[in-house]
Amino acid sequence: MKTGTHADKCLSFISCDMNPQLTRRQAHTQLRHAVTLSRQTGVGATAIATELAGFLQARTPEPCPWKVFDKNLVEKVLEEHQLPKDVAKFMLEGRVSVIQDAVEEMLGLHPSSRTLHEQSSETIQHLAHLGHVILIGRGTNIITREMKNVFHVRLVAPLEKRVDHVMAHERLDRKAALEFIRKSDRGRQRYLQDHFHADINDSLQYDLVINTARFPQRKVAHLIGEAVLQWAETL
Repeated sequence: MKTGTHADKCLSFISCDMNPQLTRRQAHTQLRHAVTLSRQTGVGATAIATELAGFLQARTPEPCPWKVFDKNLVEKVLEEHQLPKDVAKFMLEGRVSVIQDAVEEMLGLHPSSRTLHEQSSETIQHLAHLGHVILIGRGTNIITREMKNVFHVRLVAPLEKRVDHVMAHERLDRKAALEFIRKSDRGRQRYLQDHFHADINDSLQYDLVINTARFPQRKVAHLIGEAVLQWAETL
C-alpha cells in the first residue's frame, strides 16, 4: 500500500484536528505555522503549494502533516457549518454581481453573502490556528493577518507565461486562455474589494512576492519553504 497519498494526508490531518490531546500539547509548545498563497491566474499555485507542503513536511516532521486547502477549502467550510453541498456553487471568488447575489438570497438559494463570508472566515482562522496548512486564495492573507503564526506569499508572472500555462492545463486556445485569465483575475480583485476593501496587488500585504516565471515550480516552492523556515526562527 502506498503512503503519503492525498487521501492519507486528509485523514491524518482530520485525525489531528479531532485529537484534543494533540491540541492541548500544541498549546504548551510553539504554534504550528501556516502559509497563505495569493496568486495571479495561471501561475501554477496548486502545484507549487503541493510541492511546498512536501518540502515543509520533510523539515518539520510531526504526526500532523502539512495540508493544502484550495478548492477543498469551500468543502471544509460547508462541513464545519453543516451547509448543503449545493451551496458550494455560490461561493466562488468573484462569482456574481451584488444584485444577483441578493436575488438568490431572497429566493432562499443560499444564506446571505455576509453569513457565508463570516463562516468562511471562521473556518480559515480555525485551520490557520491548527497550523501546518497552506491556504490558497479567498482573502486568507487578510483574514489571518493578525495571526503571528501565518506567513503570506503572493505569486505573480508575466501575462504571456500565464497564458501558456492555462492553454496547456485547461486545453484552451490562446484567445480563450486570455479571457479565462482576465475573468478570473478580475473576479479575485473584486472579491477582495467587496469583502475586505483591499487591493489584491498591494505588495505590502505579503511577506514574500515571487515571479514564478523566473524559476521552475519546484524551486519556487523551495524558496518559499526556506523563507518560511527562516521566518519561523525569528518568532
